[in-house]
Amino acid sequence: MPCKLSVNVNAIAYLRNRRNLPWPSVEGLGRIALEAGSIGLTVHPRPDERHIRRSDVTVLREMLRRDFPKAEFNIEGYPDARFLALVEAEKPDQVTLVPDDPSQGTSDHGWDIAANRALLTQVIARLHKGGMRVSLFVDADPALPALAKEVGADRIEIYTGPYGGAFEPDDVAREFAKVVACGKAAEAAGLGLNAGHDLTRDNLPALVKALPNLAEVSIGHAVIADALSLGMADTVRAFRRAIGDL
Repeated sequence: MPCKLSVNVNAIAYLRNRRNLPWPSVEGLGRIALEAGSIGLTVHPRPDERHIRRSDVTVLREMLRRDFPKAEFNIEGYPDARFLALVEAEKPDQVTLVPDDPSQGTSDHGWDIAANRALLTQVIARLHKGGMRVSLFVDADPALPALAKEVGADRIEIYTGPYGGAFEPDDVAREFAKVVACGKAAEAAGLGLNAGHDLTRDNLPALVKALPNLAEVSIGHAVIADALSLGMADTVRAFRRAIGDL
């Protein structure tokens, strides 16, 4: 199966929130992305609602279930009581657990699974009872997929920020090798594989070729940046071509 694209719409909400106005529309642009072939939408609501708001989550879930029943909804976040209440109410297809501090600007590291084993085991079991698939956000370390399997995760999402942020050839090669090793370890552990952070149309093809088991990439910043010049629909199609899905 080809790798699929889930569009992260946080940046749309962040732009909208600069003014007390209803545009750009998170729902409207999300709809365009889905019509252009995105497999689903991703949101990362934070406690301060600086981008995605609680109300956005409900609107997007209702649109997906009503108009795009085959598409997936992925909600990312730190599993505190408020987040768990949110996902249990909205019942997304996938919950991606991230170890973010609320003050972080964006995700910049994965879980220390060994140090958080009890928390993750308990939370994942709770989410499974609600019928949700669970992915753990991890650094590109081949030792981590086996630990993710032990705590009950269905997938891992490799944090690809160091790969996406590398520009010198030696740095690119080093970070690429780490991601590939982690992705292959996920397959060996029997886990599904996602990836996300600073992925672009330029750095995706090599990654997809090296990891045939890569099921999903969740991309926000590069999609929205490219959409400023190409438009959302053409950007989604361009990213789908980059991952071999079109």
